[in-house]
Amino acid sequence: MEKLVFQNGVKKDQLLSAANDYHGGVIVELKEPMDPNVFQNMLKASLSKWRLQGMKGVWIKLPIELVNLVETAVKEGFWYHHAEPHYLMLVYWIPETENTIPANASHRVGIGAIVLTDKRELLVVQENSGRLKGTAVWKIPTGIVEEGEDIFEGAIREVKEETGIDTEFMEVLAFRQTHKALFGKSDLFFICMMRPLSFDIQKQDLEIEAAQWMPIEEYAALPFVQKHGFFKYIKDLCLVKAERNYQGFTPVPITSFFDDSTSFLYCNKDGLDQESSASSSLKEDLEIETCKTILI
Repeated sequence: MEKLVFQNGVKKDQLLSAANDYHGGVIVELKEPMDPNVFQNMLKASLSKWRLQGMKGVWIKLPIELVNLVETAVKEGFWYHHAEPHYLMLVYWIPETENTIPANASHRVGIGAIVLTDKRELLVVQENSGRLKGTAVWKIPTGIVEEGEDIFEGAIREVKEETGIDTEFMEVLAFRQTHKALFGKSDLFFICMMRPLSFDIQKQDLEIEAAQWMPIEEYAALPFVQKHGFFKYIKDLCLVKAERNYQGFTPVPITSFFDDSTSFLYCNKDGLDQESSASSSLKEDLEIETCKTILI
């Protein structure tokens, strides 16, 4: 029969159910309602057990329905790590060593889409919200990549939502990193090259004031584009891509070593293919030379 009492004299049913993580800590995921006093006693007993076991970080995931337990956890030394629409994550560091619990997500990911036709026309919009509202500034379609969405998927979706234009993702041309953006987070902004698959613009009235196809030379000559550094670089990328003199990064699917899930590595695939081809050719040459040596 399984013993119900641990070395510290606490019964198993008086402890919080927890799963070990990969870094010497535990994860508690509460799902059922609980009296705050009962929760406090169980939390104290569990912390004592985890401390004896040499555990490090403690994560408590509280669904929004159990928000009444937050104060109890905070009084025991837990602090907020992050929050989502349906839950709050609290953390606690047990040992008297440097806290190595990773911080909450530090970056937001955005995209800008250069949609360029064979006639050297660029898809541009004027915003109906945000800082550029009412400024009559023409810019490329931009947006935020959603949770669980790849960069190329976000670029295709944002262009479609803002302008009604269907596109094919080609490559990432460049990216920018800024800090102290929304809610003090950092921002990664990827400039993506897209090929249009349709041309009839159907703008989104909520966010977009106007949208049109504009000749690159006309866009490059706009005073705001020439003055503002970021817009100037977008213009330069448009011009150099129109001449096909710039190679960006394309998504290559790769499989995770841990769980066979698929992600994407953005790289200069043509350059890798050329390197692979050169390596294969060198290997063949070495094999031929080896055979010649053996024959001699």
